[in-house]
Amino acid sequence: MHGRMARYTYTGGDVQELAQKAEGGLLPIFQSQPGFKAYSVISSGDEIVSFSAWETAEQAGAANTAASEWVAENLGDDFELTETKIGEILFSTTLGVSTIVGAHA
Repeated sequence: MHGRMARYTYTGGDVQELAQKAEGGLLPIFQSQPGFKAYSVISSGDEIVSFSAWETAEQAGAANTAASEWVAENLGDDFELTETKIGEILFSTTLGVSTIVGAHA
């Protein structure tokens, strides 16, 4: 399983409103894509961090394209992508991924 992490800065708008827009707009797009497992959004100061989980690295990469298109169309100049990374999820209690063979987190 693979994860996509993205960090954004924002200069306008209420963080709760931005999260509602992402939940109502981007989440359904992610859910419609193959390999989707989970999506979370975290607020920290003037940053928003999002994390999504996918079956494969390729599917996580496709999420980059979907997210950048959606953000450009719906959040405009108030939102700027500062970092994105894709990597293997080594363990997750929420997703049931474990480093121990045969174990379920």
